[in-house]
Amino acid sequence: MDNNAQASAELILLFGGIMVVVLLAVYMYKNYIQDLGSEIKSEEVSRLNNELQEISELFT
Repeated sequence: MDNNAQASAELILLFGGIMVVVLLAVYMYKNYIQDLGSEIKSEEVSRLNNELQEISELFT
């Protein structure tokens, strides 16, 4: 009976450890995606700005 309780406690600790690792991975992935999104937006804005300058040069 004591072995069953120990196995249950070890299983709970194992699942808890796995959940901590998963939550850390999700947190790091969220930060990565947010940084990537701002980088993409910055690239799009600079590309649009360059295209507008090229158009402006055609009219001047």
